[in-house]
Amino acid sequence: MTSKGMPISSLELNRAILARQMLLERSNTPVHHALEWFIGLQAQAPQAPYYSLWTRLEGFVPDDLSTLISNRLAVRIALMRSTLHLVSANDCLLLRPWVQPAQERALKGSFGKRLAAVDLNVLASEGRKLVEEQPLTFSEIGKLLAPYWPDSDPEALAAAVRTYVPLVQVPPRGLWGESGQAIHTSAEVWMEQPMLEQPDVEQLVLRYLSAYGPASVKDMQAWSGLTRLKDYFEKLRPGLVIFRDVLGNELFDLPDAPRPEPGNMPPVRFLGEFDPMLLGIADRSRVMNLNYGKRIFTANGILRSTILLNGYIEGLWSIERDTKKAALLIDPFRPLTKEEQLDLIQEGQKLLEFAVPGVAHEIRFIK
Repeated sequence: MTSKGMPISSLELNRAILARQMLLERSNTPVHHALEWFIGLQAQAPQAPYYSLWTRLEGFVPDDLSTLISNRLAVRIALMRSTLHLVSANDCLLLRPWVQPAQERALKGSFGKRLAAVDLNVLASEGRKLVEEQPLTFSEIGKLLAPYWPDSDPEALAAAVRTYVPLVQVPPRGLWGESGQAIHTSAEVWMEQPMLEQPDVEQLVLRYLSAYGPASVKDMQAWSGLTRLKDYFEKLRPGLVIFRDVLGNELFDLPDAPRPEPGNMPPVRFLGEFDPMLLGIADRSRVMNLNYGKRIFTANGILRSTILLNGYIEGLWSIERDTKKAALLIDPFRPLTKEEQLDLIQEGQKLLEFAVPGVAHEIRFIK
């Protein structure tokens, strides 16, 4: 190995991230361990984490995850990129202090002018009292605080509380097959534990590389929403292997991490909304044609459910349902071979059995 790093091809990078993402073969790892392996799963869509785990874990059933949430071993909380994630309770206590600068930056960008006259320390204290007395919706938080700051927007007040008080969503929100408003209390009260004051960022870098590497500093910064991570990579450099992709970008990895031979043919997979493989890296060219981006990522921030063919994103999927039947709609980005259609049908039948059991099933390809 030279100081410039070893060359690594685009196909080698593709196979490496598929292996880390448990997409070359399903894993037998417990659900709790999988959550921590991925360092959380983005969860604006309440069912998204269930699909992410189903396509990766052998024998996964929804109750495996719902039980963790009900037992307070997994929580829904705003974390990386100031977006809602489902994480283990331990990772909640670790990650929430780490991403605080990104949370504050997001608040300032969205509501800074509307909070200019507000003492944020006082606001956070009052907001914490409210949510620890009784879990509340964001709307309720804003309305209850408005009399104290009548010249401020209630939405901005609630956003500030979320920024300075680690708020978790409590069940039944996030449980499979359940519905309910997003109501919040503090993480400390919900889990009866304090936040960690000084997370070990170098350890987080190693965990990130385990699940998303080989990766650049830019990749991890895009995933986390944080900046100035280069120094941590530099401290770890002597113990890492260094690669250069076809564009000359420097990529870091763990010496013993799996990097399969490119000849390994990946299976067909259905990825759910906000899948971690697409959100975990800045350079998505290793898993998709970037010309597909506007079809996958909507203008309002939704990451659609996608299909994985030969290791690359090649289409979208959705499920239409009523009380008697459910149809899986497959929308490929290119013409499919007969073998690809058969593989998608076979895996799609498993998806329907998981997502909508007990009704008639149909699979349709959108031309």
